[in-house]
Amino acid sequence: MAASGVRQIPIVCPGHTRPLAELQFCSIQSKDNTDNDEPTTRTFLVSACHDKLPMLRDANTGDWIGTFAGHKGAVWSTKLDSTACLAATASGDFSCKVWDAITGAALFNFPHKHIVKSVDFSHDSRYLATGGHEGILRIFDLEKHEEEPVKIVQKENEKITITKCLWLNAKILLAASSDGNIRLWDVTTSKLLHTLSVEAEVRDVDFSFNQNILTVAAGTTVSFFQLAFNDDSATIEGTLLHAHKVPIHFRNEGGASLHPSGKKFVAGGSDLWVRVFDFETGEELECHRGHHGPVRCLRYAPDGKTYATGSEDGTIRLWRTDP
Repeated sequence: MAASGVRQIPIVCPGHTRPLAELQFCSIQSKDNTDNDEPTTRTFLVSACHDKLPMLRDANTGDWIGTFAGHKGAVWSTKLDSTACLAATASGDFSCKVWDAITGAALFNFPHKHIVKSVDFSHDSRYLATGGHEGILRIFDLEKHEEEPVKIVQKENEKITITKCLWLNAKILLAASSDGNIRLWDVTTSKLLHTLSVEAEVRDVDFSFNQNILTVAAGTTVSFFQLAFNDDSATIEGTLLHAHKVPIHFRNEGGASLHPSGKKFVAGGSDLWVRVFDFETGEELECHRGHHGPVRCLRYAPDGKTYATGSEDGTIRLWRTDP
């Protein structure tokens, strides 16, 4: 039941048979076949799951579009590139794959030496970053996919699991880690530019590009950092804006996502509830139950009108921001 007393019934998206691991929205603009010159926007939703079968859906209706079949282990991360023409997946079978997102055909396979936990495309779709239990950040050039990737070790003489990797711009790549540190790397020089720290293993990070705010879920806290880039992205600084304690923990699952307005955020983790909080105060605004297992992942849609949650119960639910 929401804190306002309004009960919301979400769209339920079945299809997965194991716990969800990650969700990502991707919006693209295209011209339709009519005489109208205005472009139309279509939004997709991709999901990573332990059932080895990441899926692509229509983000507005939840309708299934396709499945990327080929991994032999749990899929921990799935991302679309900015054009929604390519998909990438990171798996427990010690590999990362790149797919044609239109046909579902596997294009490239990149072997690793341990579980791959996270994958992300650069904004121009040329580079692919991966990270996982090896503690090595890899950057693959998809135009020269047969060449060895650039490798960045998080810390010499110590293996630190990378839980999430994320491109911030063409030069800077983020790696969130099990030691509670978020390292920001210059990929052109492999130089460590800045480190942000929280009190527990980082479970989830989400970046609001329109506001340069980084959302971090770790321990029992959702933290927000304001990132400041210089003109040529040669340096970056991070300032802690808020660190809100929430009535859930992110030790084994869960995450948080900031609404595009910057006024509220959604979080879920160790229990069955999906909660919405005030960004400034951390006050709980809404609390919804619909899942039958702990919430593993969640994200707001780019337009902020909806958000998606994935659970240990194997379902995705689509919720309205303003029911």
